[in-house]
Amino acid sequence: MVYLQQIFFIIAFLMCIWLFVRKAGDIRKNILLGKDEPYNDRAPERWKNLLLLAFGQKKMFRNPLVAILHFAVYAGFLIINLEVLEIILDGILGAHRLFAGVLGALYPVLINAFELLAAGVIIACAIFLIRRNILKLKRFISRDLNGWPRSDANYILVTEIVLMSCLLTMNAADTLLQQRGYPGYSDHATGNFIVSQLWFPLLNGFSDAALANLERTCWWLHILGIFAFLNYLPYSKHLHIILAFPNAYFTRLEPKGQMKNMPSVQREVLYAMEPEKAPQDAAVPEKFGARDIFDLSWRNLLDAYSCTECGRCSAACPATQTGKLLSPRKIMMATRDRMQDIRKNIHKNGSFKDDGKTLLHQYITTEELRACTTCNACVEECPVSINPLEIILELRRSLVMEESNAPQEWNAMFGNIENNFAPWKFNPDERDKWTEHL
Repeated sequence: MVYLQQIFFIIAFLMCIWLFVRKAGDIRKNILLGKDEPYNDRAPERWKNLLLLAFGQKKMFRNPLVAILHFAVYAGFLIINLEVLEIILDGILGAHRLFAGVLGALYPVLINAFELLAAGVIIACAIFLIRRNILKLKRFISRDLNGWPRSDANYILVTEIVLMSCLLTMNAADTLLQQRGYPGYSDHATGNFIVSQLWFPLLNGFSDAALANLERTCWWLHILGIFAFLNYLPYSKHLHIILAFPNAYFTRLEPKGQMKNMPSVQREVLYAMEPEKAPQDAAVPEKFGARDIFDLSWRNLLDAYSCTECGRCSAACPATQTGKLLSPRKIMMATRDRMQDIRKNIHKNGSFKDDGKTLLHQYITTEELRACTTCNACVEECPVSINPLEIILELRRSLVMEESNAPQEWNAMFGNIENNFAPWKFNPDERDKWTEHL
């Protein structure tokens, strides 16, 4: 029977790893559909951002209470995985609490720390569920979360509560069985643990056999739940648990208000003003701005996959808050949706076949793009250094420069800049006339 359990565990473990690696490979390929762009400079600053933004969650601490709750969930996710390592080795080797004999007196200290973190995760997730579903904070009930995105967040929070509850119940049953000298549990006496011992009044009435079945059931539910959670991550907004780290490292180090110029546009303007400098064989730019994800950089696409859908960007966006159609969060979600649809297209056809859709128009509308004031509030607020504005600007460039699709007021301004070198309709030669009477 023990060998059958080991075989089943090994099969489940290998299946979990294979499925995750396959999906992770698809995500990597999707990100690399974007244009190449170097982000390997200024390494010390990038490591600093990784430590402060991803590990330290610096931006989250603008709201200390929420930050502490989020940090409890985050720390629990990272640190409790050390106990998962023991569970995996126990499953493969058919052992029980493999590290208890190796670590000795240190083992109960570590498990107590894990239990405190597990309790913190349960409390934090319960509060987050209340904030989303009872208090209904505005950024959690906006229209861009309708449907699956809203359910996704609740499923994850409930799953984390169940997983941590299984862990604590497993420990409580285990230590009670140790006290009773039950075979297989008394070999490595660990003593009672700080949180799970609170479960004893509920479990004392169980028989030895029932308690052993409960411990094994919680053990299997906990580890299989983690395997399922790992493979759910790539389909969920909670992929940011993994991608927040590379996203923080590869964040843009230029000032946030600095827009990225297009060298091809700069050259065209130069040649228009000084035709004699234009080479005879000057290459004509293929396109201006971005129309689909192939025209964005890989860094923009990594942003989309790293989005936590927390809504802090949209809560800070003046366009969103005044009822405009634009939501920076929706921009990132739409970009991610387009990548996933393209990957399905590639899987179906072997390579991408034109499906008559583009990110611009079919996924993100003209009205959304025009509503952006380029104030950078969304960029400033994002806790994992996502830049929705860069995608908006690239799509808007395509809209204006490729399709000549701009409001009448914008076209008047463009005409003035082209003819008068300023947004106003004044002859450049008369620009300083206002100084004559000074």
